[in-house]
Amino acid sequence: MIRSLRILSRLFLLGLGIALLAYWWLERVPEPQKQTRLNGQIDRILIEKSRRKLTLFQQGKPVREYHIALGFAPDGDKLRQGDGKTPLGIYKINRRNGRSKYTLSLGIDYPKPEDVARAKAGGYSPGGDIFIHGQPNNMPKGLMAKGDWTAGCIALKNNEIREMWDVVPIGTPVEIRP
Repeated sequence: MIRSLRILSRLFLLGLGIALLAYWWLERVPEPQKQTRLNGQIDRILIEKSRRKLTLFQQGKPVREYHIALGFAPDGDKLRQGDGKTPLGIYKINRRNGRSKYTLSLGIDYPKPEDVARAKAGGYSPGGDIFIHGQPNNMPKGLMAKGDWTAGCIALKNNEIREMWDVVPIGTPVEIRP
């Protein structure tokens, strides 16, 4: 009997710990604001790391702004695999993955040849697989990870990446600023 109570109390404490961890790491996603639907294709994406903002441009004018999460060590430029940084510079969308482990993903063409040369000279990998994507697929609906949590990618709310998916073609320029 006492052993059963100990097991139950440990299970209760474990459940409470998991709930607190989830509360700390996750946040509720507010209902999206009603906006006019984007028509046509986006011609440019601007990411401002310090402002945690991604802006979509159409015909040279900003048409959407989204709050973003970055790599777990967001300050500075990406130098090597595993540094948790989001790269700086001018890139292009070069691939689309509808079967990502995150809700949709748009790949950018990092690393550039100069990144590869720098890393080769330093004897390390520059990293790669930098994407603009949604939340992890196993994330419960209506929740999102808090803070900067990616390995160097740019993360959005799921409804936002779905909107982008429909209007961002391969070849779209992406500028990532500090």
